[in-house]
Amino acid sequence: LSQGLSVLVGLGLCVTMLGLGCAVELGQLGQQLRRPVGLLLALLGQFVAMPLLAFLLALIFALDEVAAVAVLLCGCCPGGNLSNLMSVLVDGDMNLSIIMTASSTLLALFLMPLCLWIYSRHWINTAVVQLLPLGAVSLTLGSTLLPIGLGVLIRYRHPRAADLLVKISLWSLLVTLVVLFILTGTMLGPDLLAQIPASVYAIAVLMPLAGYALGYGLATVFKMPPHCRRTVSLETGCQNVQLCTAILKLTFSPELIGSMYMFPLLYALFQSAEAGLFVLAYKMYGRDSYKQDTLGEEEDTDISYKKLKEEEVPDTSYGTVTTEEHNSIQMEPTQTAL
Repeated sequence: LSQGLSVLVGLGLCVTMLGLGCAVELGQLGQQLRRPVGLLLALLGQFVAMPLLAFLLALIFALDEVAAVAVLLCGCCPGGNLSNLMSVLVDGDMNLSIIMTASSTLLALFLMPLCLWIYSRHWINTAVVQLLPLGAVSLTLGSTLLPIGLGVLIRYRHPRAADLLVKISLWSLLVTLVVLFILTGTMLGPDLLAQIPASVYAIAVLMPLAGYALGYGLATVFKMPPHCRRTVSLETGCQNVQLCTAILKLTFSPELIGSMYMFPLLYALFQSAEAGLFVLAYKMYGRDSYKQDTLGEEEDTDISYKKLKEEEVPDTSYGTVTTEEHNSIQMEPTQTAL
């Protein structure tokens, strides 16, 4: 069962990264590189705000070294594909969402091991941190570049096939998480699952919620429009839990990591539920204001155009045409100063 779980984790990660690559268009990537706001937001959100948040939560709840490493690993992961789907549902900026996910995934190759090394110093005297396989983490991250590059090539050569693969990857995300949850629970057993501390469940609830709030605040600081704020919020709070699960499964022994295999799955559960509530609240209360704002912008444009037409000054160089009663028309001569 453990070997089958490892194969499933690897395949799920490859399909997810392939779908991410299929969502990236080279033309949009070039535009974002010329104006690297998405790259900067991905850097600040995924590798400054979220690792620091995970570290502080681990200290506040006084986690042991195993749980702390699992929380830190999830906090240092790049953005996940769930944010792309949720951005569509809240009328967000899809180009910004995809670029942030792709750029954070590429930056993770260098910054994720660095963040893990920095924030794990507090537990440096423990066995799990001393055995923290940063080289294996980098190798796992590097292996994701191949399906991403293949996806970009498919998007460039066969756009229709790329659209289909994006949909398949989103569905595989849901199916993989459900199967992983069931298989991991079966492998660990209900007794071991019951040993997960309540503090770990609390962090799984609070961490994505705080990530959404941090992302929205970060976009507000950059004075971005509302639809971009929603996008950055979802991108910051949604982590690549498939990558986190793959690293925990492929680089740590079951005896060492124990029940903390479940943390990224718990995080995925609560980040999806909270993002769903975010979408529901937007559909109920925010969408009407979004439409009104859009309509207001169009009305302002029309009014401005009308004012320009009304304020046009007639050319009086050769005389002004005036109208009187009975539809009579007279020409009033005017003198032009030379």
